[in-house]
Amino acid sequence: MLTIDIISVQPTMFRGFLDESIVARAVKKLACKINIINLRDYAEGTYRKVDDKIYGGGPGMLMMCPPWFKAVEGCLEGKSSRSRVIMTSPAGRKFDQKAAEELAKEEHIVFMCGHYEGFDARIETLATDMFSIGDFVMTGGELAAAAMTDSIVRLLPGVLGGGVAATASESFSNDGILEAPQYTHPVDFRGMKVPEVLLSGNHAKIEAWRKAKALELTKERRVDILNSKL
Repeated sequence: MLTIDIISVQPTMFRGFLDESIVARAVKKLACKINIINLRDYAEGTYRKVDDKIYGGGPGMLMMCPPWFKAVEGCLEGKSSRSRVIMTSPAGRKFDQKAAEELAKEEHIVFMCGHYEGFDARIETLATDMFSIGDFVMTGGELAAAAMTDSIVRLLPGVLGGGVAATASESFSNDGILEAPQYTHPVDFRGMKVPEVLLSGNHAKIEAWRKAKALELTKERRVDILNSKL
C-alpha cells in the first residue's frame, strides 16, 4: 500500500480534498494512506515559528531548516530506503503523466509544501525530487501537492472502476498525446451529432478513427507535445 505524507504549514487546506472523490475512495479501499502533517508541530517556541528573515536582505520570509529536517526525518523513520521526498518548487522537473505513473509504483512518498519566499537552500538536501506543476508562481505548495497526489492515486490498482482500461487511453498515456473526443447519449443534440463511425460497431474502424482524431487534436491544441518528441 502506498503511503503519502504531506508536510504543510497550512494543513487545513487538505480537508475537502481528502473527503471527496477519487482520493477518498482510494483511502477507503486501502489502496493508499494519506497523512497530513503540520510543520508547526516540529517548530520550537511559543509561536511555533517556521520562517525568518533572509540573510543578505530581501523581501518576505524564508522557511527555516530545523522544523523541516525534524518533520521529514520523522516521516522517514522506520520506512524503507525507497521513500521519495518531493519538494514543490518552480525550479523542479515539470510534473507530467509519466511522473505520475512512476510515483504510483512507489511505497512511500513525502511531499514538502513550500510557502512564503520558499525554502532555505539547505532544506533541498532532504529532497530526492523537485517537481513543478507549471511555469507560474503560487503562494504555497499545497495545491501543487494535492494535484500531484490526485494524479498518482487514481493510477493505483482498484481505485478507478474498469481496471487498467480506465486509464490506458487517457490523455498523455501510451503515445503521450491527447485523448480522442468522446460522446454519449443523445446521438443528436442541437444539431451536433455523434460521428457515424462510433455507432457502426466496427471496432477496427473506431480504433483507427480515435487514433487519427487524437493526433489531430494534439496538433491543433498541444503541438508542443509533438515537438518534444522530435
